[in-house]
Amino acid sequence: MDLFSASDTLTPIPIDDGELFFLHRLDLPPGDMLAQLIAQTDWRTEYLTLWGKRHAQPRLTAWHGEARYRYSGVTLEPQPFTPLQLLLKREVERVSGRRFNSVLLNYYRDQHDSMGLHSDDESELGAQPAIASLSFGAPRIFILKHKRLPRTLKLALGDASLLLMAGATQANWRHGINKQRAACGPRVNLTFRNIV
Repeated sequence: MDLFSASDTLTPIPIDDGELFFLHRLDLPPGDMLAQLIAQTDWRTEYLTLWGKRHAQPRLTAWHGEARYRYSGVTLEPQPFTPLQLLLKREVERVSGRRFNSVLLNYYRDQHDSMGLHSDDESELGAQPAIASLSFGAPRIFILKHKRLPRTLKLALGDASLLLMAGATQANWRHGINKQRAACGPRVNLTFRNIV
């Protein structure tokens, strides 16, 4: 018997030069997913070098799956999937109709943690990668900005929400999460992807 609802459907969000789909709340078994993910993950602080200076990323991260991943000068060696990550991966794959072999977890501890605008366009993701973003905890505003057109889209990603970016989205859009003034609680985001 499937523990999950079979009625979950991703809704298309019309955007120029890309494919975007959203589900407000993924139907998952009972339990505090946020607390489990925080407790069961070996979180790390990664560092980036910008203009010759080394900076800590303003969030904690973890990389799990089948292959190493390199972005912005950082090389991540994979840890095995945890049982909870596998459960979430299977559900994301079922709802999205895509297959993923890796996941990047980001832990935003409070309103001071953020993710700068970027595209997930590394060569090991393929020409038109599908990135499935599953969030738990405090809602944060996800910003997408077109690289050439004056287009900006803002989405509130709440607890158990699922966002799928596909097609030419990474080629034409950048995305990120800003720091915010208002206090907020912790958030964990899992971005499932397929390393080719």
